[in-house]
Formats: sequence, C-alpha cells, structure tokens
Amino acid sequence: MNYCSHCAHPVQLEIPEGDNRLRYCCRACGAVHYQNPKMVLGTLPVWQDQVLLCKRAIEPRYGLWTLPAGFMENGETIAQGALRETREEAGAEVRLHGLFSVLDVEVANQVHLYYRAELMKLDFCPGVESLEVRLFRQQEIPWEQLAFRSVSLTLQAYFADRERGQWGLHTGSVHAELVRYTSTEPR
Repeated sequence: MNYCSHCAHPVQLEIPEGDNRLRYCCRACGAVHYQNPKMVLGTLPVWQDQVLLCKRAIEPRYGLWTLPAGFMENGETIAQGALRETREEAGAEVRLHGLFSVLDVEVANQVHLYYRAELMKLDFCPGVESLEVRLFRQQEIPWEQLAFRSVSLTLQAYFADRERGQWGLHTGSVHAELVRYTSTEPR
C-alpha cells in the first residue's frame, strides 16, 4: 500500500500507538489501514459415493482440480458464500450438511472453510472460472493434480470420516513447508 484510501496522502509502515503490529498509517489524516486474512468459502459436493471437483480456468493453479470455492463477499454469510461459489464455479445446487473443514492458509493470508454438501441434481456445468466439472469416486481423485493443499486435506478427512461413518469438524494450518491438521470429535 502506498497511499491512504481516505485522503490519498502517502502512508508509512509503522506500529500505531496501542497496537503491536506493523500497519499502514497515514500521518495526514490519522487513518490506520488494517489488512486481515481473506475468507475462502466452498463446498465438498457429494452425489452418492462421488465428489464433485472443478478444473480451474483461472490462475492461480490453472488446469488443476479443486473443490468449488472462492472469496467471501461483503453482505453474505459464510453459508451463502459457499452456496454462491458452488453455483458460480460448478453450476451446482447443493444442500449444506454442516461446516466440515476450517484451514488457516498463513502463507496466503487466507482462511479456507468448506461445507459438506449434497448435490441436489446432476445438471451441473462449468462456470466461467472452470474448464470442466466432474464427479469422482475416491479411487479416481486426481491427487497429484489438486490445486491446493486445503482441498487435498479436506478430501482426505472426508474419505476417512465416511469410512468411519461419523462426521467431524476438521481444523488446521497449511504452511509453506508443513501441514498441521487436527479434527474434533466426530459428530
């Protein structure tokens, strides 16, 4: 950030009084510009024993597979955002069955939240951000062609929970070099 969005004067990176982190501060108008993680919302859409994945038509990770997800918009809940992104990327209508994974992606300053979801019908189609949308059985998942670690962790947790017959809320962190992952008790 170079200029204040309130008054257009140059900003300085400094620790404001009463704070403990570097922030972009405007000495002209006194504005402190906070930068916080972005929320990425999506679903893990399921039809019987298959999971719906989208092949990305945009960067980052063009041509790789992902769950339908995207950035939260102002004025929507996380559930509304997950449903919207599923419609936009996969043309799919789903019923949500609870929040399934919450992953801190610190290297990207993001939090990824995925809902377990049931496809309502099979007339899905690629949206403008997807090259292809397809159902996969567990043994067909293109693990080496998944776009993001948060997607592979969410899918691994889903198949483990499905095998146990109990669903948990899975939380963790994705770092540049390492992945930490924990799960709550199944519900």
